[in-house]
Amino acid sequence: MKPSLQLKIGQHLTMTPQLQQAIRLLQLSTLDLQAEIQEALDSNPLLEMEERSSDDSDGGPEADAPVVAADAPGEFNDLIDFAKPTDYSTSSDTPVTQHGDETSVDLNNKEMPDELPVDSDWDTMFDGTAGSSSSGSHEDDDYDFEGRNSAPESIYDNLLWQLNLTPMSDMDKMIAMAIIEAIDPKGYLSQTVEEIRDCVLAQKDVVADIVALQQQELEAFGVTLHHDEGEEETPVTLQEVLAVLHRIQQFDPPGVAARDLRECLLIQLRQLPKSPDREDAILLVDMFIEALGARDFTLIMRKTKLTETRLKAAIALVQTLNPYPGSSVEADETQYVIPDVIVRKDKNRWRVELNPEATPRLKVNSSYASLIQRADNSSDNTFLKNNLQEARWFIKSLQSRNETLLKVATKIVEHQIGFLEYGEEAMKPLVLHDIAEAVSMHESTISRVTTQKYMHTPRGVFELKYFFSSHVSTGSGGECSSTAIRAIIKKLISAENPKKPLSDSKIADILAEQDIQVARRTIAKYREAMLIPPSNERKRLV
Repeated sequence: MKPSLQLKIGQHLTMTPQLQQAIRLLQLSTLDLQAEIQEALDSNPLLEMEERSSDDSDGGPEADAPVVAADAPGEFNDLIDFAKPTDYSTSSDTPVTQHGDETSVDLNNKEMPDELPVDSDWDTMFDGTAGSSSSGSHEDDDYDFEGRNSAPESIYDNLLWQLNLTPMSDMDKMIAMAIIEAIDPKGYLSQTVEEIRDCVLAQKDVVADIVALQQQELEAFGVTLHHDEGEEETPVTLQEVLAVLHRIQQFDPPGVAARDLRECLLIQLRQLPKSPDREDAILLVDMFIEALGARDFTLIMRKTKLTETRLKAAIALVQTLNPYPGSSVEADETQYVIPDVIVRKDKNRWRVELNPEATPRLKVNSSYASLIQRADNSSDNTFLKNNLQEARWFIKSLQSRNETLLKVATKIVEHQIGFLEYGEEAMKPLVLHDIAEAVSMHESTISRVTTQKYMHTPRGVFELKYFFSSHVSTGSGGECSSTAIRAIIKKLISAENPKKPLSDSKIADILAEQDIQVARRTIAKYREAMLIPPSNERKRLV
């Protein structure tokens, strides 16, 4: 039990800071990567962005980039090319180049001229600006530049603005404020009338307490307020809340402040001009909204005595209504996706290349790097040395990320050429293990590379995860991708007879005729994943 020293030989994995940084950058999305790069540029003075010349933007250097033919299997070997990743400069003595006719300023020259050469003077700039503004259209003059980047208007702000323009008593305004605060973003009333009345009574008690405190403070100075005692005891009834609610329901957008779907549709219908179709639609929504949702048209025609033509016209009018009035005011902000990889077809050969907008070029600042002295151990020189090493590590990690991303995207495109040529129905089964073996990497690395990374193809922008799918066995012993099965199901449903839609069992039988063995519950799972309702809800009158 005495302390002693022992020597042991063992192996363990140690993640260096460079490896940790490379793994962290590998799993970042494009937006997160741009934020990480900007943070590195702000904190490291030896790291700078390499500006792209006009030739780069026109595709000059990209056209001269070496092209490597992929080892595509089978008949697609001569259909695919892959561009090498962008070369990132890591040398500290990067020479300063000239782009076109632009002359670079020598930063080491301490003598600055009195006047720098310019291409124009102030008069030319003023005349050009005035001419361009005067020749512009009236639409440019009325363009709302402030509203372009402003926050979207909420339904609460819209209703509050209309309330301020509506003449009401103080008590009615208090009730209206409570109603507006209880409206959710979809435009529906999220509280009952009783709850709103209790809320108003609580607000009245708070106001009474504040008035009592103010009165006590004034009485301390010898000031007495006289008021009518009858006004204090005025209760808030449910009828008053309902009366104010009906006034709020006349606000824009139509159907706002409704308590359920039925009331929302009725409010919109009653605001339309009178017509036979409107009266039939009011009857359908008011009395047979459950049967209408279940598509039980036979029951509706038997009980309402409506002909098929009148029923079709009434249903068409109901379909023009908005079931979510708040969506017309609170529109969701559009989220734009920046693709990481671009796939295009050039002369019957598929080319895969990184998006230059998503992969910025970084380099080491040669001016600061030239100031580093090897034998100097001062604090300034040590600071430059450390930042130079960090800049090189960061650039190397970015280069490794881009090479891995391009390598994985290359194998994905090589495997899914059928999708690029013919669409979703030609998608092949693919799992992470297949790509991991092809690029000699671990599945966890492939999972990091394909998460929140997007590929721009002639068929649209897709996440790299989209190209991975499970397989379903066919009758002949082959395999079919689940994505292809979803595309076939969607195609069958879009071409079905609206009066007699296809059931899940019928779709399974049709797929069995195509040598694809899929169970009925699997068809239902795929259909629900595509947000397609069942056959009884897809039935409609033609």
